[in-house]
Amino acid sequence: MAMKLAPNRRYIQIAFNGNTRQVRRILPRIPYDPRIWIEAGTPYIKREGAAGIALISRYWRGIVVADLKVTDGAFDEVNFAANAGARAVTAMGSSPIATLNKFIEACQSRRVFSLIDMLGVSDPLKRLMPLTHKPDGVIIHKGRDEESSAQAMIRYRDIGKIRGKYDVLISVAGGLLPSKVRTAYFNGADIAILNIVRNSDPNEGINENSNFRRLIPQILSEVGE
Repeated sequence: MAMKLAPNRRYIQIAFNGNTRQVRRILPRIPYDPRIWIEAGTPYIKREGAAGIALISRYWRGIVVADLKVTDGAFDEVNFAANAGARAVTAMGSSPIATLNKFIEACQSRRVFSLIDMLGVSDPLKRLMPLTHKPDGVIIHKGRDEESSAQAMIRYRDIGKIRGKYDVLISVAGGLLPSKVRTAYFNGADIAILNIVRNSDPNEGINENSNFRRLIPQILSEVGE
């Protein structure tokens, strides 16, 4: 594992999916707290590349997550993110087992957290079982394209299944609102992922025009010490 985390601590992960202008405007207004992880989201990385990850890591001295959603070429992908300053990287749970094993090995070598995103995976526990090495964390994820579907829900039941077998961090993502982070923790999650969204964005999350200096302490009050 990249570093030791305090036992039984909960976290929020704030995801930037826009551009560097959005990061420069908002991230300095988020007060530092070790319970906050900052994510360079997949659209942001596609738009801004390694320089975008590096910008976030300059602003944030805590854990920076590169949401690469690695599907192949794991060693190169992990090195790309780690060299840019990321301290956690994601891979897709639907990737080949060989890729996931190489991904976890690469993360261990670079001392960054390995996080496997189970978006679209019907049985996350079954997906973990063939792995030679286990990841540091698993993400139970309802995708943004699923948010408008009343039938699509965050599959909290998968948390208990994974917990019964593996000691890993578990994140939940999928249209979470600040008022709903307590629900994530109540269902056993360690990390609640909140997207920063624009006014025009149909998805839910933290509006980019929020008063972050006031809102973040309110969210942290739900996290606990």
